Amino acid sequence: MNFGQAVFLGVVQGVAEFLPISSSGHLAIAQHYLRGFEQPGVLFDVLLHLGTMLAVVIYFRRELAALIVSPLRRTDQQRNNFRLLGLLLLASIPTGIIGLSFKETFEGLFDNIPLVAAMLLVTGTLLFICERFRNGRRDESRLTAVDAILVGIAQGLSIMPGISRSGSTIATLLLRGVEGETAARFSFLLALPAVGGATLLSIRDLQQVATGTLPAYLAGATAAFIVGLFSIHLLMGVIRRRRLAAFGIYCWAVGLLVLLLNL
Repeated sequence: MNFGQAVFLGVVQGVAEFLPISSSGHLAIAQHYLRGFEQPGVLFDVLLHLGTMLAVVIYFRRELAALIVSPLRRTDQQRNNFRLLGLLLLASIPTGIIGLSFKETFEGLFDNIPLVAAMLLVTGTLLFICERFRNGRRDESRLTAVDAILVGIAQGLSIMPGISRSGSTIATLLLRGVEGETAARFSFLLALPAVGGATLLSIRDLQQVATGTLPAYLAGATAAFIVGLFSIHLLMGVIRRRRLAAFGIYCWAVGLLVLLLNL
């Protein structure tokens, strides 16, 4: 993998990890059609995930700081933050169970490009449905344990390539009557333990990497971080303007195009 390919894949990761269009699906399609491309090592995937994790930490640094100190204070706001922290941990349980149980099964689907394209069609349909029927007014203080468990299951199932993590989790909360910005914030914060756990599991598979490839890998991770920040900001604006259906159209277009190319 050369420098340009690494940066390109980093940009794809930064865009698709946070916008509801499936980073795994886009990376699988991009890697399938890149000429002369050789599958990168596990280190590259780890660095890309670290780049997108850092983007979440920077963008939501105030929210994360409030969650961290919430057990130490007794104000109403801090108690609410502590409750939110508990819901994030609760949602991570079904995600972890699904991820650990079916990781190898889902990873084996990355080379099945027609299936990836079909799952993009599913993602697009889900975005249309949630935008059509969303009418939520519940904020973070009114999130429930049922919300957390359902969104955790949705996040776990998004390990399938072509199913958007952010799209499925946000859609689940919108259909549960949660207002848009709350749904997006919860989804992004929930990504940290999920992506962090997946990264830790990948580290055990690291192998020695040629020194010459490290600059390309780091460039890809940097691209994922920078583009990830812009993608989070963009999606928060889209949520406010109720324009998720536009991403549904995009997923349909890409899914149909890839299916046609593979007939």
